[in-house]
Amino acid sequence: MFRTSSCRIGITLGLLLAGEPLALAQPAPNGPEIWDANHDGVYTCDEWKSYLDRIFTLADRNHDGHLDQSEFATVRKAGGILAEADFGYFDENQDGKITRNEFVGKPSEFILRYDKNGDCRVTADEIKAGNAPKQAGPPVRERDRFHPN
Repeated sequence: MFRTSSCRIGITLGLLLAGEPLALAQPAPNGPEIWDANHDGVYTCDEWKSYLDRIFTLADRNHDGHLDQSEFATVRKAGGILAEADFGYFDENQDGKITRNEFVGKPSEFILRYDKNGDCRVTADEIKAGNAPKQAGPPVRERDRFHPN
């Protein structure tokens, strides 16, 4: 069940991110712009975590420090990529509740896709490079990767 849930959310996020390259250049409702706290067009891991933390606080109606299935519905209502979120994806230990750490600790698929230099920041240039068509060159045989001569 967990594997299916993870795959489903991964596919959903992938499809959302693989959309029209121009869509990322324009503001989109509930896209990464919603968690760009300082609206500078640079999307950071800290901003992502802060956004998830706010969503968690909003969803944790009884303030007990974890989300149950009924509270998780509020997460989906936040929209964007969380609209299709799966409870099991966030409930890492499968105990029927999601702690703040389980929720906030999930990485952003957007950052994973575009942050090629690993600095936990996605700039407009990285988005542009991530959406550029891949250069088609001659196929490299596996053996050639380790033995270029």
